[in-house]
Amino acid sequence: MTSILSLSNEKIKVIAKELGLSEDELMKQSLVTFLERKLKEIKAEIYKIMNKYMISSIEDFERLYEKVKIEEKDSFEDFKRLDHLEFKKEEIDKILKELK
Repeated sequence: MTSILSLSNEKIKVIAKELGLSEDELMKQSLVTFLERKLKEIKAEIYKIMNKYMISSIEDFERLYEKVKIEEKDSFEDFKRLDHLEFKKEEIDKILKELK
C-alpha cells in the first residue's frame, strides 16, 4: 500500500476517478472516515476511565474528589487524561458536523 505522504495529486486524481468521486469528495470522505475512527478510539478510552471509577462524566469525577471518595494522588493522571479526551472528542465532533 502506498504511503499517504507519497500520494501525488496525480495519484489522487486517478483514485478519485476510479471511485467516481471528485478529488474534493475523496479527500472529504477520507477525512470523515479517519476522524470517525479516531473518535471511536477516544470514546473507548473515555469509557475505560469512566468504568474504572464508575462515573458518567468529568463532573462525577470532580464530585468524587469533593466527597473524598477517591484520593487525588491515585487518580489525578486519569482525571487529566479524561478531561483531555473529552476536549478532543468535542473538537472532533465539531469538525465532523462541519464536514457532513
